[in-house]
Amino acid sequence: MVKKKIDNRIRILIENGIKSFNRSLIVIVGDKGRDQVVILHHMLSKAQVKARPTVLWCYKKELDFSTHRKKRMKQMRKRQQATGSTGVGGDDDNPFEVFLSSTQIHYTFYSDTPKILGRTFGMCVLQDFEALTPNLLARTVETVEGGGLIVILLQTMRSLKQLYTLTMDVHARYRTETHRQTEPRFNERFILSLSSCEQCLIVDDQLNILPCSSNTSLNIEALPSKTEENSLTLEQIELKKLCYSLKETQPIGNLIECCKTLDQGKVLLKLLDSITDKAFRHTCSITASRGRGKSAALGLAIAGAIAFGYSNIYVTSPAPENLKILFEFILKGFNVLDYQDHIDYDIQYSSNDHKEKNIIQLTIHRPKQHRQVIQYIQPNEPSRLSQCELLIIDEAAAIPLPLVKQLLTGANYLIFLSSTINGYEGTGRSLSLKLLEQLRKQSAVLTTATKTTKTTTNNRTLNELELNEPIRYGINDPIELWLNNLLCLDCCQDPSKFNKVTSSGCPSLESCSLYCISRDTLFSYNESSEKFLRRLMYLFVSSHYKNSPNDLQMLSDAPGHDIYCLLGPIIDSNQLPDILCAIQVCYEGDLSKDIVARQLTHGQRGSGDLIPWTIAQTYQDYTFGKMSGVRIVRLATHPDYQRMGYGTKAIQLLEKYFQGHIVNIDEYNNLESSSSPKADQVEIIDDDDLPLLNEKLHPRRGLPPLLEKLSERRLKHSIDYLGVSYGLSADLLKFWKKNQFLPIYLRQTASELTGEYSCIMLKTIHQSNQAPWLFSYYQDFRRRLISLLGFQFRIFTPGMVLNLIQQAVYPEIKEEFTVSLIEQNFTDYDLRRLESYTRNLVDYHLILDLIPTLAKLFYLNRLPIQLTVVQMALLSGIGLQYKTIEQLENELNLPQSQLLALFNKLIKKIIDLINSVQENELGKTFVNSLDTANMQPLDKSLRQELNEVAATIRIRQSEELDRLMHDQQLTKYAVNGSEEVWKGELKNISDPGVISIPRTLNKRKDIEIESHFDLSKQKSKKKKNKKK
Repeated sequence: MVKKKIDNRIRILIENGIKSFNRSLIVIVGDKGRDQVVILHHMLSKAQVKARPTVLWCYKKELDFSTHRKKRMKQMRKRQQATGSTGVGGDDDNPFEVFLSSTQIHYTFYSDTPKILGRTFGMCVLQDFEALTPNLLARTVETVEGGGLIVILLQTMRSLKQLYTLTMDVHARYRTETHRQTEPRFNERFILSLSSCEQCLIVDDQLNILPCSSNTSLNIEALPSKTEENSLTLEQIELKKLCYSLKETQPIGNLIECCKTLDQGKVLLKLLDSITDKAFRHTCSITASRGRGKSAALGLAIAGAIAFGYSNIYVTSPAPENLKILFEFILKGFNVLDYQDHIDYDIQYSSNDHKEKNIIQLTIHRPKQHRQVIQYIQPNEPSRLSQCELLIIDEAAAIPLPLVKQLLTGANYLIFLSSTINGYEGTGRSLSLKLLEQLRKQSAVLTTATKTTKTTTNNRTLNELELNEPIRYGINDPIELWLNNLLCLDCCQDPSKFNKVTSSGCPSLESCSLYCISRDTLFSYNESSEKFLRRLMYLFVSSHYKNSPNDLQMLSDAPGHDIYCLLGPIIDSNQLPDILCAIQVCYEGDLSKDIVARQLTHGQRGSGDLIPWTIAQTYQDYTFGKMSGVRIVRLATHPDYQRMGYGTKAIQLLEKYFQGHIVNIDEYNNLESSSSPKADQVEIIDDDDLPLLNEKLHPRRGLPPLLEKLSERRLKHSIDYLGVSYGLSADLLKFWKKNQFLPIYLRQTASELTGEYSCIMLKTIHQSNQAPWLFSYYQDFRRRLISLLGFQFRIFTPGMVLNLIQQAVYPEIKEEFTVSLIEQNFTDYDLRRLESYTRNLVDYHLILDLIPTLAKLFYLNRLPIQLTVVQMALLSGIGLQYKTIEQLENELNLPQSQLLALFNKLIKKIIDLINSVQENELGKTFVNSLDTANMQPLDKSLRQELNEVAATIRIRQSEELDRLMHDQQLTKYAVNGSEEVWKGELKNISDPGVISIPRTLNKRKDIEIESHFDLSKQKSKKKKNKKK
C-alpha cells in the first residue's frame, strides 16, 4: 500500500476546531471519497483526548458496503479464499473494514433523520448529494458536537459548476404539467457559500485541497494551545461562582455543577425554583437554537423534582428516540444525588426488538420513601395525565400544535416545554407565534385578575426562558454561522439588523409601487442580493408561522413561481429600499381536459397545480383545469406596517397587472430589447477549460436587475383568476373577503401541524362577464357547507360561519317563498308548535327539530326576512351547528335570557311571514272563485220549489202511516200474558194439556195514531180561524 503525505492544512483545520470547540466541514469530490472518511476519522480521533468519535452516516437508499458485521466477515473470507491469503493481517489490508468494525456508526436513511433529534455525534457523513434538502442539512449538521467533523461526499465531476445544473430529487415535486424545467439556483448558492465558511475545505478524493475553498481555510494557521489560565471564558468563570454559591444548598448545588454553560445553569435554577414552589398552574417555556442544552437542563430538573418528592412525572416528545439526552441527564442527576441503579431505581426499556431500545420509564423505590415514576407517553395520550404532577414536553415544535394545546388545556400540573426555534424545520415559529402568544395573554389576564380580585381563574402563568450560549459547540461556531446564512435561519432574531424601518413615517398607498424580483439575481450570492434576501425572508418568517428551510429551496428552484414586493418611493438608488409587503405566486392551470379526466378516473393527481386538481376533483369538473390562474402562495407584510392597507394595495396592483392595465406605452417598444439579452449577460464558461484543481468560483456577473417594474415587464400569458389556499382563521377569512375573494373549497380534515382547515378562495380577473362559473361554484360550496356544519365544522365560531355562507360580490338570486314550499317542509302541527312558542306557551325545546329546516331555508335565500347579526348567529349555531344555548352564550358573550328573547323574536318573524304567505294565497283563491262564477237566472220560482218539497213530505208521511197500520194488524196474533200469569196457570191446570189465558187487545198505537190525526185537524182549524 503506497503511502501519501496529506496536506497539513487538513490536520490544522481539524485540530483548530478541537481547540476552539468548533465544528469543521470538509467536502470531498470524487467517487473514492468513502475511503478518505477513514483517514479523516483517524485524524479526528488522534487529535482528541477522549473516546473514538461516534459517526452518523446518512444516505438515500443504498450503501456501497454492508452494515452487517457477520456478512462483512463472510465476504472477507471469500475474498481471502479467492486470493489464497492466509487471513493473517487481513484486516490491515483494508482500512475501511477496520473503520467499520472498530467505530460506533449509526446508519440512517434521510427519511428517518427526524429520529436523530436531540442526539449528538462526533462525525457526520452525508452521501447522495442529490437527495439533500435544506431540512435534512439543518437536521443532520446540528447533531455534530464541537470539535466534530461534517463530511459531504460528491460524485466525480470535472467542475463544481456541474452542480449548478444538477437535478435534485426534490425537483420532482416542483414540476407540473405545464412547468417541467427547473433551475437549481439553490445548488449554485450552496456551492458559493462554501467559499465564505472559515472552517470549510473542499478536497478531491485524494485529499488534495481545491482552490475554490475559502481564503481563510487556504491560509489556515494553527491556533496556540490554551493553558489552564486562559482556557476559561467570562461565562465559565461566572458559572463556577454560581456553583460555589449554591454548594451548601442541596440538592440544587450538585445539580448546578452538572451544567456546562452559564445560561444552562440559570435556566436550571429557575426550573428548580418552580419545582420547589409547586406552582401547578405554572408553565415554563424554554426556546433556543439547536445545541443549547435544553434537553440536558430538563433532565437535571426532573432529577431535582424526584429529590423534592414529586411522584408522577410524565415526559412526551415526537418519539422516544428524541429523549435519549433527557434520560441520560436524568441518570446523571441521580448519580450526583447518590441514587444507585437496581437499588434505588429501575429502568424500563421499549419492547420493540427490531429497533434500538430506548428508556421509556424510570421507577424510583428508595427506602423510606414513596414510589415515584418518570414515564414516557405519546403526545396523543392526554387522558393518562389525571395523576400528573409535572409534565415535560421536549421538542414541542415538532409535535402537532393541536396535541400540545390538548396537553395544556385544563392542566392542573406544572409544565415544562422546550422547543427549537432555529435550525430545525421552522415549526418552532408556530409554537412562538401561536401557542406562546396565547399563553402570554392568559398569563396577563391572570396577573390583572390577581391584582384586582382574589378569585381563582383557569388561566396559567407563563415564564419564558431562553438559552443563547451553545453547549454542543463553541460560541460563534463558523459552521453555525454558515448554515444560518445559507438557510436564513436567524433572520427573525434581530429585525432591526436586517430591515430597519425608516423614521420618516409610512409612505402613502398611492405612492407605493409593485416590483417583480429576479430570482436569478436574488439567489446569485452577491452581497446586495443576500441582504435583500434576508429582508425578504424576515417578512415571510415573521408573518407566517409555518416556515421551514425547504421553503427557501422552493422559492429559488420551483418553476412557475414569481416573487413580487411592494415598495415605497425610492429616493436613493444606491440603497436597498424597505420592503412593505412581499407576495410569492405560483402559475397554475392550462391543463388539458383529457389529462385531468385520465388522472382523476384512476384516482390520481398530478404534482403541483393545487387549485386546479382540487377543484376538478371536488366538483368533478374536468374543464376547470383548462383555465389559467395565479395562486398566492404567501403574502407577508412588514410587522411595523401591518393593518395599514399595504397588503390590499399589493393585491390590487397585482390584479391590475394580470388584467393588463399596468403598461408603460413609451417603454413598450423597449421591453423586448431590455428583457431578452439576459442569457447573453450571464458569463458562460466551458467546464472543459477549467480542471477541478485550478477552478475558482465567483458569483455570476451581468445578471438582470434585482427589481423590475411591472410596467417594464411583459405579461407572458393571460390569467383567468387569482386564488389562495390557506389555513382558515377568522382574520384571514375577513382579509380575503374584503378583497372580494370567494371560498369554494374547505378541507374536512384539519392540518396535523396547526389544527386549521385548508380553505381555497378565488377571484376572477375579468369582471365583465360577472363570472357565472365562480358564482355557481360558490353556491354549490355553500350548499355543501350548510350540510357539513354539524360535523367537523361544528367547532367554528358563529362569526366565521356567517362569513363563509354570506357574500357581497355577486347579487343573490332569492327564490319565492310559497305555500307549496311551506307544505313540503312543515305540517300543520309543526306550524301550531311554532305559533305556540311565539306566544310563550311552550319551551323552545319543543321546536328544536324544526330549526335546522328553517336555517337551511334562510341561508339558501328562501326566507325573505331581515335578521340581526345575533339572530343570524343563533339560527346558524342552533340550526346548522347543533349547538346549545349554553355554548352560544359563551361564544357570543351574551346572557342566556337575552339570547332566548332574540330567538323568540326570530321565530315570530318567520311565523308572521308564513301567515302572510298563507293569507295571500287564500285571498287569491277567494278572488279567483268569485271571478270565475257563472251568474244565471233560476229555472223555477219559489212557490214551485215549495210545492215540490210539500209533495215529497206528503209521500213520505203516507208511507210511514202504511207501515204503522201494518204493524197494528199483526198484533192480533200476539200471545198475551205476563210471566206471573203463566206461572199461576201452570200451577192450576184443571184439564191436562189445555191452558187458557184471557187475551186483552192493546189499542195504544191506535190511540196514538188517532191522537196524531186529531192534533193535525185541530191545528188546521186554528189556522183557518186566524185567517178569518
